[in-house]
Amino acid sequence: MGITDGNKKVMDRQVFAIDQVIFREGKPGNAAYVVQEGKVEIYKTLSEGKEVILGTIDAGGLFGELALVDNKPRMASARAKERTVLIAINRQTFEKKMSGSDRFIKAVLRILLGNYRTVVRRAALAEAKLKEHDIPLDG
Repeated sequence: MGITDGNKKVMDRQVFAIDQVIFREGKPGNAAYVVQEGKVEIYKTLSEGKEVILGTIDAGGLFGELALVDNKPRMASARAKERTVLIAINRQTFEKKMSGSDRFIKAVLRILLGNYRTVVRRAALAEAKLKEHDIPLDG
């Protein structure tokens, strides 16, 4: 089932089962997602195979947009934590909306996202090190 603009499908409705992976870290990002129902967990897998949970996205939340903005691989993985219904916003629709934006704003946005990716990667590594030494993360 999809949402159309004339005859062209611009958004897809997708259903995921509990623990089903939506996308994997390091893969190309061709869509952003809005959670219509359910809950999504965002996580990174470190080199030792350990997972670090970055957060959860509830109904109404958006995720997966970074890869559309900066055209880089996914920085984390996403999986459904319960039966989840997503609205997928495809790259073509996103780029069409962004094409009308100011070039300066787009450049600043890409720089901010690059910084964000670096911070998230470092935070995930730091969290893993703390857990390795049984040090609680939140005080």
